[in-house]
Amino acid sequence: MPNISRPRPRQFDLIAFDWDGTLFDSTRIIVRCIQRAVVDVGGAMPSDKAASYVIGMGLMQALAHAAPDVPQEKYPELGARYRHHYLAHQDDLILFEGVLPLLNELKARHHVLAVATGKSRRGLDDALHSVQLKGMFDGSRTADETAGKPHPLMLQELMREFGTEPRRTLMVGDTTHDLQMALNAGCAAVGVSYGAHEPGEFQVLNPLFVAHSVRDLHAWLLENA
Repeated sequence: MPNISRPRPRQFDLIAFDWDGTLFDSTRIIVRCIQRAVVDVGGAMPSDKAASYVIGMGLMQALAHAAPDVPQEKYPELGARYRHHYLAHQDDLILFEGVLPLLNELKARHHVLAVATGKSRRGLDDALHSVQLKGMFDGSRTADETAGKPHPLMLQELMREFGTEPRRTLMVGDTTHDLQMALNAGCAAVGVSYGAHEPGEFQVLNPLFVAHSVRDLHAWLLENA
């Protein structure tokens, strides 16, 4: 566990980031993979908006929502087809430009950094295996080991792990699911508009800020976090 007795940041000890669409430039590929998986099992292809809406949920929760005409007995096949298409494009996914300098500067300022994601544990571990991210995050939670967003369990477990309070915890994400999870956990949130959901949907969830680029996010966090 990181030493919380080290010099404290200005406002937030723990900053939890969503993964896809927030740190990783993966939204378009995930949308295409969802659409192809649904068609593979005989469902009607969801629109881009419907497919992007479910990003951030747990995999089966997301696929069921995106494909309401697919019978439940086909969900295992649906999940398998999604994984097939996603793995075929996994090497195409990259961090948004500017994410690494942002994370490095936050670590230097003694924030505890975590990931709270709808990805599976296996999927997140594969993504975190790269040399550039090794040791970057102090902790993480995934939907398959806790509960899917917007349930607050991911954040609640991270706060317990690091001994932080909701008022000292910030969630950063690109979907209403992320911001609602933060609200449900009693935490503050920042939205980013360059991911899966339209930023106009964020305001009802009271984010402290909506960043329109990683540069915007970097500047706000350094000034306010």
